[in-house]
Amino acid sequence: MYFTSLPDHAAPGFDEQLHFSKFKKHNIIFNAESSYGHCDNHVGCLSFKTVLRGEEWYGVNRRRLAISPGRFLILNDDQAYSCHIHKGESTRTLSIFFKKEFASAVLHDALQHEENLLDDPFPNPEKILEFSPTLHSLESPLRLQLSGLISALETSEGGAGSIDEHLVFILHHLIGSHQSAAIHSKNVAAVKPATRAELYRRLCVARDVLHSSYMEKLDLNRISEVSCLSVPQLIRQFKAVFNTTPHRYLAEVRVRRAAELLEHTDRPVHEITWDCGFENVSSFCRAFKLAYGVQPLHLRKKGA
Repeated sequence: MYFTSLPDHAAPGFDEQLHFSKFKKHNIIFNAESSYGHCDNHVGCLSFKTVLRGEEWYGVNRRRLAISPGRFLILNDDQAYSCHIHKGESTRTLSIFFKKEFASAVLHDALQHEENLLDDPFPNPEKILEFSPTLHSLESPLRLQLSGLISALETSEGGAGSIDEHLVFILHHLIGSHQSAAIHSKNVAAVKPATRAELYRRLCVARDVLHSSYMEKLDLNRISEVSCLSVPQLIRQFKAVFNTTPHRYLAEVRVRRAAELLEHTDRPVHEITWDCGFENVSSFCRAFKLAYGVQPLHLRKKGA
């Protein structure tokens, strides 16, 4: 099922039970533009969340996660969460909810050897891979798959069978992202695999904080406290895994968010400066020119 608008849970007569019952029967895709939306408490199926413009906020496991263009989040089956789009900025969201039996079949296919699939082609629907609820980078192969899916949806090309084909390959990419975490964790400076895995998990928490609290006055002590890593360990291991320091990573997050606001809103530069966590307009302009080679207003004139 395909929707181009988000449901209004607060609308008079909205049947929440009927709405969520559809998620057990179909793969469901939302490709919607909205300036406001919220769902305070939902327990859903395996799902993929990203935005093509703007920001969408999720509450997962008592953590606040901001999804911005170029990032995505995977939520597990039966995962409780909340989601919000703040009033004011037009946001285009893309969410895919995978029916449990469909996801189970794709995961079974992706994780088994071909010879095993010949002997056991049909999955146990109760077995679903557990994904880590952290923000991931949206790499080019997955971007291409999503573009193909959107094109097929907008042109009604091939019907439901064609859409399911796209979803199979998208799920394979999500499984690859999950498996790549084990590869990235090898860059953690630790001997025991279990220690590396735990350190990597905490580093991902630190990275999520940078993406989701960029507008605040973040310091290393705050990031250290949330991720349960000492400041020296945080800096050392963050650099080893992500090839940059937390401070530099935060600066990149802030300037990318500022560039998006410049391109897609008419908000004044001084507002963007405060909302993206810069101390003053001068420091914002210096950081922006270092990243993009031009002053902020030049980018806005170019996009006008």
